[in-house]
Amino acid sequence: MVVKEKVNVINGAESFYIGGNHIGVLLCHGFNGTPQSMTDIAHLLAKKGFTIFAPRLSGHGTAPSDLERFHYRDWINNIFTAYNQLKEKCSEIFIVGQSMGGALTLQLAARERDIKGIYLLNPAINDVSYHIYKNKTSPAFIDEGKPDIKDKTVFEIAYDKVPIKAVNELLSLMEDTESKVHEVSCPITIFKSTVDHVVPPSNSEFIYEHVQSKIKRVIPLHNSYHVASMDFEKDFIAEEIGTSIHHLLENKQ
Repeated sequence: MVVKEKVNVINGAESFYIGGNHIGVLLCHGFNGTPQSMTDIAHLLAKKGFTIFAPRLSGHGTAPSDLERFHYRDWINNIFTAYNQLKEKCSEIFIVGQSMGGALTLQLAARERDIKGIYLLNPAINDVSYHIYKNKTSPAFIDEGKPDIKDKTVFEIAYDKVPIKAVNELLSLMEDTESKVHEVSCPITIFKSTVDHVVPPSNSEFIYEHVQSKIKRVIPLHNSYHVASMDFEKDFIAEEIGTSIHHLLENKQ
């Protein structure tokens, strides 16, 4: 599968695909992130033979003003489109979602019963630092601090400011997703950083308590901040995901 971008994308922020076996892993980045934030985990999982697809969400990885043009349903459509594209290549699909990508993963899992399992990294669903901007229209853009990563040697591609309109789309997505969590029944693993300056651990706890999944677990991360996919425990996360995927498929047979 060749991934073609139709807009000018920041170098390194493009969607990417890594061919492998019949087991597909869809990676979904977070708000103001890009597929680059999932690159390390993607390559670690690809080494295990899995087919990897990491789509770029609309308005991300280009220019801050682009983010203002999209509705949260566009992001939901992005992930559904990517899922269907990966289904053409793979018979078994798993989803990994970081932050807002966790909410999008839940949207997908609530509707698509063929998903074999989902993995959420510090998912955002009902409480984030952006809540102070709910229903506000000014300032037009909100300054972003440095990405919340404990490993200070890591560079994440992200905007230095985001439109307040887009922030409210994020909050709307979270509200919509919260109402659908109880519809999720596939196996779920939630990675929860014990120190997260963006999304409180209560988000992960809410999801764990409200999904209908019979197989569910929470794995604490003690040496990673919010962007766990790029932090000190990324290798551990990838190893846990890989082991879990093999375990779930073995038990299915």
